[in-house]
Amino acid sequence: MTDHTAPSVATVEEVVRAQLSRALGGRRGMVEAAVPTLLFTVMWLTTRELQLALLVSIGAAVVMLVIRVVQRSSLQFVLNAIFGIGIGWLFVRLAASRGGSEDEQALAYFLPGLIYNTGYSVVLAATCLVGWPLVGFMVGSVTGDPTAWHSSKQVVRLCTTLTWLLAVPCIIRVAVQAPVWFAGRSGGMDADTAVAVLGILKVGLGWPLQLAALGAMVWVLSRNATPVDPGDQVELA
Repeated sequence: MTDHTAPSVATVEEVVRAQLSRALGGRRGMVEAAVPTLLFTVMWLTTRELQLALLVSIGAAVVMLVIRVVQRSSLQFVLNAIFGIGIGWLFVRLAASRGGSEDEQALAYFLPGLIYNTGYSVVLAATCLVGWPLVGFMVGSVTGDPTAWHSSKQVVRLCTTLTWLLAVPCIIRVAVQAPVWFAGRSGGMDADTAVAVLGILKVGLGWPLQLAALGAMVWVLSRNATPVDPGDQVELA
C-alpha cells in the first residue's frame, strides 16, 4: 500500500504563504535578476559602447540559462531576466530609430521597468480600492472558486492588506526612479550619472525591497489563521 500524506486544512495565511514561496527564486533567482542590469550599467559607464553593454548583458543571461538547462533546474527566473533584457533592448532600438542619442538610448533601457512598476502599482491599488484585492484571487485559485472568498469580510480585509504590501515596492521604485530618469532625459542631470543611479536603484530597489515587503507580509500572515471558507475545510494541493 502507498502511504499518503494527511491533508491539511487551509487557512488564507497558509494559501498565501504557499503561493509566495513558489514566486521566490531564492538567492540564485536574485542573482539572475541583478547580474544583467549590473553588467549593462558597468559596461556602458566604462566603455560608452551601448551595443557592447547590451551584448554582455544578454550573454550573461544566456550563460545562466544554459547552466539551468544543464542542471535541469527551473528556468523561470533566468527567463524572466532574459525577457526583461529583451524588452529593454527593444526600447533601445526604438529610441535609436527615432534618432535618439546614445545617452537617450541608454536611458531607454530603464524605461520598461518604470512602465511595468507604474502599471503594476495602478492595477494592485485599483483592485484594493474596488474591494477585490488581487491576493484574494490567489486564495480562489486554491479553493477552486475564484470569487467565493469575497463573501467573507475578514478574508477581504486580510487580502487587501497583503495586496497593498505587494504594491508598496512598485510605488517606491516609481517614486524614486522616475525623477532620475526624467532628469537624465531632460538634461537636468548628466546622462551618465542618471544611468549609474538608475542601475544602482534598479538592483537596490529590486529584490531587497521585494524581500522587505514579503517579510512584512509574513509578519501579517503569522498573526492570524483566517479560514479560506469559515464553513468548509479546504485541502492544500
